[in-house]
Amino acid sequence: MTTEATLHAATPAAHQLDEEILAAYAAGTLPEALAIVVAAQASICPVTRERLRELEAIGGGLLALGESRKMALGSFEATLKKIAEQAQEPEADAAVSAPCDVLPAPIREYVGGGIDAVRWRPVGLGARQAILHDSGEASARLLHIPAGTELPDHGHKGLEMTLVLQGAFLDGDARYARGDVDVADEGMEHRPIADVGEDCVCLVACEGRLRFSGLLPRLAQPFIGI
Repeated sequence: MTTEATLHAATPAAHQLDEEILAAYAAGTLPEALAIVVAAQASICPVTRERLRELEAIGGGLLALGESRKMALGSFEATLKKIAEQAQEPEADAAVSAPCDVLPAPIREYVGGGIDAVRWRPVGLGARQAILHDSGEASARLLHIPAGTELPDHGHKGLEMTLVLQGAFLDGDARYARGDVDVADEGMEHRPIADVGEDCVCLVACEGRLRFSGLLPRLAQPFIGI
C-alpha cells in the first residue's frame, strides 16, 4: 500500500526530463498532452520546478532584449487574469508538503477530483485507462496496471512520456518509481513491466499511436484508442 509519506515526499526524481522538453514547455510550444506530463512531474519533483524557473527566467530575459511589438487586443486583460489566478494558487513548496492524492494537482484538474474520481475503462490484461486529452496528434491518459503485469511489446510514431504516480515499472535495466519519467522516441521498442508488490499508476502521453508487435494488441488498438 502507498504510504502518505511516500506520496508527499518532495524528493528529486531519479529519471528527469531533458532540457529540450522543458524549454519547449516553458516557451509554451509543447503539445498539451505532453505538457500535462511536464506540469505533473514538476509538481512532484523540486529539481524539475527549479529547472523550469530558470528556463522561464531566461526566456523572460530574452523577451526583454527583443524588439518591442504591438500587443494583441485583450492581451493586457488576459495577463491580469493569469496573475490573479496564480495569486490564488498555493506556493509550490507548500503544495508539495500538504496532504495530497496519488494524482498531482495538474492531473486532478483534468479528472475533476482525486484518484477515486477517475473513470477507468478496461484495456486488457487487467489494465485500465482513462483518457485525459486527445487532439488526434497527441494524447494523454492515465493507466492502472496490476503489479507484475507485462505490457505488450510496442514502438512509437513520435515521442512517448510516461510519468509514474504510484508503484513502479521496469523498462529494460531501469526501474521507474513515483516522480520518474520514462521518455521513448520513434526509434525505440520496449515492453514495460509493472513491478511486483503494488499496482502501478502512470500518466502516459504520446504523439500519434503506438506500434504494437503482436497481432492481438493491433486488433484491439482501434477500440482502446492507444
